[in-house]
Amino acid sequence: MNKATGYGKNSFADQLFLIGELILLLVSSLSASFMFHHFFSPIPFDVRLINAVVFAAVVMLCALSVGLYDQQLRESHGGILKRVVITLLFSAFLLEVVVFNLFSSIAINGWYMLLASTIAVALISSFRAFFHYHDVTRISRRRVLILGAGERASIIERRMRRTVDRRNFEIVGFVRVAGDKEGALQNETILDLNVQEDLFQFVMENAIDQMVIACDERRNMLPVEHLFKCKTRGIDVVEILDFIEQETGQIAVNLIYPSWVIYSNGFDNKKWLKTNLDYRLNFLLGLFVLALTWPIMVVTALLIYLEDGRRTGASIFYKQVRVGIDGKPFHIIKFRSMRSDAEAGGAQWASKDDDRVTRVGRVIRKYRIDELPQLFNVFRGEMGFVGPRPERPEFVCELEKDIPYYAQRHNVKPGLTGWAQLKYPYGSTSEDALEKLKFDLYYIKHRSLLLDLVILIRTVEIVLFGKGR
Repeated sequence: MNKATGYGKNSFADQLFLIGELILLLVSSLSASFMFHHFFSPIPFDVRLINAVVFAAVVMLCALSVGLYDQQLRESHGGILKRVVITLLFSAFLLEVVVFNLFSSIAINGWYMLLASTIAVALISSFRAFFHYHDVTRISRRRVLILGAGERASIIERRMRRTVDRRNFEIVGFVRVAGDKEGALQNETILDLNVQEDLFQFVMENAIDQMVIACDERRNMLPVEHLFKCKTRGIDVVEILDFIEQETGQIAVNLIYPSWVIYSNGFDNKKWLKTNLDYRLNFLLGLFVLALTWPIMVVTALLIYLEDGRRTGASIFYKQVRVGIDGKPFHIIKFRSMRSDAEAGGAQWASKDDDRVTRVGRVIRKYRIDELPQLFNVFRGEMGFVGPRPERPEFVCELEKDIPYYAQRHNVKPGLTGWAQLKYPYGSTSEDALEKLKFDLYYIKHRSLLLDLVILIRTVEIVLFGKGR
């Protein structure tokens, strides 16, 4: 699994890209310190070297937080440049305000930081443009053969139709198997092979790296002998569920069958680190965030009061029943972002351009400021920082009837942010709930301290670019 993004495999091209960017960041820092050393004041070589390593580490961490290492990032060259500049500004702030204040012995000078950042912007932007223009990912792209050309196989076409979705692999074709639904695939290469006789030979002649089992009917339809021979020759043979999970960071709920859940790795919520340190880590992190954001919370409360609280007497805060771990209800606390009579007609989904949202509410929802009072839910142990977003009981009852495995998201504590919030845009329908569940189940299956940290870092991108509700 790709530990930087939380899913997929680190291909050779990805590793090459990360190493190349690391080298360029080291070069940027060393070049700036070398110039400062010769034109301003002498700097010991060990200090310059330490600065280069710290500079590269902080910049790469900030790049992760603004989505620059997202494998499926879709941005123009201008958008990439914007993110690179924001990354360097954010890095300079952290280095000057935090790192160099704590470790003053390795601090050089503000001019060094400005020069290193300028060089880094030029080098990183050029490197990324070169990498993208020449499509360097081709050097390690896997050749994939899909065994099946029916309804199940069509999920791959629908889920991975964009070029960026297939950056790590090339689909050679879909092999029709007896029992596959006709006409399910629209724009893919369908191969008419005799799978019981010609499959192994085709695989070897076309240098296939991976085979995906995606046929609609399996009983007595799979060419078991050919698959065994492929496996023993080093060809990776995987289920369509595992393939989609690996490449998209979600679990295809509509393909799940009970034995897959029982026998698959993951879904283990009894890990020592999670059960013994989870609450304490969340509590300490909550105190840290509260210490940083309390001025924003005070200003937000004042603005809500001035907009309509003073006139109507409505509360600044909004309490609402949500479903927590093991299906237990609790009251979530938020800044009020809607009119006080927003649900006079009963519970209803919030829409993207909801006219019930106030002017202040529109801003605080966009930048997730309305979620900050939920820190008190964290302190009470009802929520964590990372987990599926808690839903209202009225909606949960409906969704559990309509969506298979929906109740499984209540096996872990709900969170302020989560994998679904990073990977899926705003949603306000049961169809959106299904899409988010696919990401929530992926998170539950792969839940770990490292994945939680990645999600927390990546949440900076949502806040910074206003991708909230």
